Amino acid sequence: MKRGQIIEGRIVRVDYPNVGILEADGREVKVKDALPGQTVRARVSKARRGGTEARLTEVVERADNEVASDCCHFPGCGGCSWRTLPEEAQLRLKEDEIRRLLAGALRGTAWEDGAWFEGIRPAPHVYGYRNKMEFSFGDEFRDGPLALGMHRRGSFYDIVTTDKCRIADGDFGAILRCTLDFAAGTGEKHFHKISHEGYFRHLLIRRGEFTGEILVDLVTTTQAQPEPELAACAHGRPDGTSRPSPARPEPDLTAWVEALRALPLQGTITGILHTYNDSVADALHFERTEVLFGRDYIYEELLGLRFRITPQSFFQTNSAGAEVLYSAVREYAGGEGGRDIFDLYSGTGTIAQILAPVARRVTGIEIVPEAVEDARANAELNGLGNCHFLCGDVLAAIDELRDEKPDLIVLDPPREGIHPKALPKILAYGVDRLIYISCKATSLARDLGPILQAGYRPERGCAVELFCGTSHVETVVLLSKV
Repeated sequence: MKRGQIIEGRIVRVDYPNVGILEADGREVKVKDALPGQTVRARVSKARRGGTEARLTEVVERADNEVASDCCHFPGCGGCSWRTLPEEAQLRLKEDEIRRLLAGALRGTAWEDGAWFEGIRPAPHVYGYRNKMEFSFGDEFRDGPLALGMHRRGSFYDIVTTDKCRIADGDFGAILRCTLDFAAGTGEKHFHKISHEGYFRHLLIRRGEFTGEILVDLVTTTQAQPEPELAACAHGRPDGTSRPSPARPEPDLTAWVEALRALPLQGTITGILHTYNDSVADALHFERTEVLFGRDYIYEELLGLRFRITPQSFFQTNSAGAEVLYSAVREYAGGEGGRDIFDLYSGTGTIAQILAPVARRVTGIEIVPEAVEDARANAELNGLGNCHFLCGDVLAAIDELRDEKPDLIVLDPPREGIHPKALPKILAYGVDRLIYISCKATSLARDLGPILQAGYRPERGCAVELFCGTSHVETVVLLSKV
């Protein structure tokens, strides 16, 4: 089998995360975004001793349980990969992936059979569940008209205008279309990823599912389109050297603000912002933000608590699903009071505050200063005087707590998992119970090795559906000292 070769075969299973396994020429080939039961054609992209990978080019025959997509943007949009699977089939597939992954991590132990794993907990809503979307400006094809939405599947440049997205809150489509119409009318260009020129970059929308409050943030560069007559002056220095083209005034965003406020929405716009970002990276950076209307935050409510959310805040993108996730964490933590709890990688302190009623003291550690500020403000908002938050990397900050003895440690690390040097420090506390929350189960599977070696066993565990229509899933495991 050689690189570039076209192969065809049936997908026999899907391994986490969303990697279809095709058998061809007596070997297993990894094909991302393929579904079990499909017959596919794929082009070999890697052919090595360690494994063969191929890029999906065509679905020749659908799986028996597939249905027609209910989204007009599929499959062009790269946001959802499982749009043709009914939700029940998605749940079964995700549970199967996690079970096999954890069984592999526990192979040779008494817990390999997975009897302790409780399956997957479904999300309350399948559609319109996302409370945050980051849309990008671009064009649907080279030099095409301005577009605003998600990246086309497999493309770094092309954008699909996703104003009818099935997983985003219903108000988001109207806000997106209003913003795109305004932007197109200004004549300004989108920021180009190679030339690093252009004005419009991103549109960020956040909405509190349980409060209905909406925050809209338009992200641009500080570059406005040069006036034609002024651009001609760019090369007019007497010594012949070039100089930047003088820019005309930025577009007046007043009309955009008024148009947004006039939209007939289910929720209520409580803030409209304008953020400047001149970074060359294709990511949101909040270099400077101006409030054009209202305030620069919204409120959301989860499990009886109230949270203030800013544009930069980390907050679960599925509020109703987050209640399912955090209810599982609270259930695994137990109801005994008077305990000292560490919440490591605490983000904006959501988990710490949910556990506060059954704790004497909760200490959170988070590396992002803005998240720590949010955590402290929200704890004060909820009247939780027993929550305390430290700003720093867990690897270093945990040394400040070496003399404390927690009764329970909650771990909610980023996708890459726990730093290998931090994990021994955490395990050295020897607490009776650990709760590990993972948004990337392969990281959890890797970290289970040293955790088991330190004398822990999996007592309970479950997957939680937060991302319907996609291959992503959350996993929670309670580990107890043997």
